[in-house]
Amino acid sequence: MSDYVIEIPSVVGIPVAGTKALFPVRRIYCIGRNYAAHSVEMGHDPDRELPFFFQKNPNNLDSSGEFPYPPHSNDVHHETEMLVALKSGGTNVPVGSALELVYGYGLSLDMTRRDLQGEQKKMGRPWEIGKAFERSAPCGPVHPVSAVGHPNQGRVELRVNDEIRQEGDLNQMIWKVPEMISYLSNYFALAAGDVILSGTPAGVAAVAKGDVMAMSIEGLGRMEVKVV
Repeated sequence: MSDYVIEIPSVVGIPVAGTKALFPVRRIYCIGRNYAAHSVEMGHDPDRELPFFFQKNPNNLDSSGEFPYPPHSNDVHHETEMLVALKSGGTNVPVGSALELVYGYGLSLDMTRRDLQGEQKKMGRPWEIGKAFERSAPCGPVHPVSAVGHPNQGRVELRVNDEIRQEGDLNQMIWKVPEMISYLSNYFALAAGDVILSGTPAGVAAVAKGDVMAMSIEGLGRMEVKVV
């Protein structure tokens, strides 16, 4: 007999490339304005400011290949990001040992109800209504470090209906993966199952029902997501 008063919620798992195994997700941390050109297009100074993060929910991750257009918005944007999956955690992790925590890397989209996010910004309120809605993080499989190493450069691209919308390179990230992990660990107790979305290049734009988003990162493959 269970000690819990309701049915235990299921664990969110995302596929591991080349296997039938799943990576269990605990938390999702998303870094904001981590590419200078995107920072400029959002109206901010691209100088290296301290990083800031917001969170999505584990069950926002979705590997089905479909993105349901969400309600209460007429301006939903794509943001193409590298996903970092942690196999262990800790607090006050030194930059020099931060990569030891990483299990693997993958592709993800940080879909954003930009109009709702903008309203919250004007009122000085949190962004969750614009960022953490259902299935707002389409993703591909996680590629273990043993297979892909630690990508620190490589082309990042997003096409919508075969038209290039976003392009950049991992080496353009203002805060690199070890720095993100170290910084986060100073404020949170990181743990196995945590996921970090590492920021998006310039070119974020709206999508509509019927659009097909094709994302790729050199060394991590390609995924297609249809807006339905």
